[in-house]
Amino acid sequence: MRIFDFATTHQLLPYLELADELRAVLRDKHAGITIAPQRLTLPIGDSGMLFVMPAADQDIAITKLVTAHLRNTERGLPSIHGEVIVMNAHTGERLMLLDGQAVTARRTAALSLLAAQMLASEEAKRGALLIVGAGAQGKAHLEALGQWLPANDVFIFSRAFADAEALAHHGRMMGINAQAIGTVGDMLPACGIIVTATTSRQPVIEDRVRDDALVIAVGAYSAEMAELPASLARRARIFTDTLEGARAEAGDLIQAGVDWSCVTPLEAVVAGTPPTISAGATPPSPIIFKSVGHALWDLAAARLAARKLPPPSAK
Repeated sequence: MRIFDFATTHQLLPYLELADELRAVLRDKHAGITIAPQRLTLPIGDSGMLFVMPAADQDIAITKLVTAHLRNTERGLPSIHGEVIVMNAHTGERLMLLDGQAVTARRTAALSLLAAQMLASEEAKRGALLIVGAGAQGKAHLEALGQWLPANDVFIFSRAFADAEALAHHGRMMGINAQAIGTVGDMLPACGIIVTATTSRQPVIEDRVRDDALVIAVGAYSAEMAELPASLARRARIFTDTLEGARAEAGDLIQAGVDWSCVTPLEAVVAGTPPTISAGATPPSPIIFKSVGHALWDLAAARLAARKLPPPSAK
């Protein structure tokens, strides 16, 4: 079994290629080719969580093990640790071990990129990009969306301005016109695509989002967390990575009391199924893409990584 560290796992998963692989996995999911149960979550230790996420297609099986300890930031440690074990589905042979932090960051941002490619209006694509949160997901989304829309202005907000400035500097080193901002509210009308990548239990943006905007909410992963104001969720057209995951874990939508029959999974968009829109969210209205994570997205990363690697015996 080949073991790949954080840096090498990143190199195996280019954002644009991974977005294409995620599209393929969504097609396979719609066709019943892939299998992935709802992830198992287990409270552990000091306010930590263990996530166990298996998935398989006809050739590859994976299990991702992730721990999340939000208090680790106070300890000077990463809040997320994890690994993805990749297996031959026919023999059970262990093929590789991918770094879980790298996989999670890359596949989440690549899925947001895919959602933006499919859902964002032309007006939204021409607006500025706002990223709220300067952690691993903020960085990954800056890289993925900045690569897709290189001419756009990018604004970055974090509770710690120094973190926002550090991420903006990273963007500028990539050729992205990124700058840190001290407040969010006044910037919302200028932004066509907004990413929230925090673990906040309170909304991190106000309901001042313009009607043609796409809001990508990826940070909140439990019913107690909510990055978006309820009023925004109620007036928006809502799409999600998976409906079953959102119903259990998308606090932004759960707390807003959204009509789940009018929430469209991204799988349906890939399959060409028209979305069902609630009466309060008729166009023009913002679009929300809510992502809580799913093992199939890790499977997509494993499939791409496996294709990019030469056979073990190759020189």
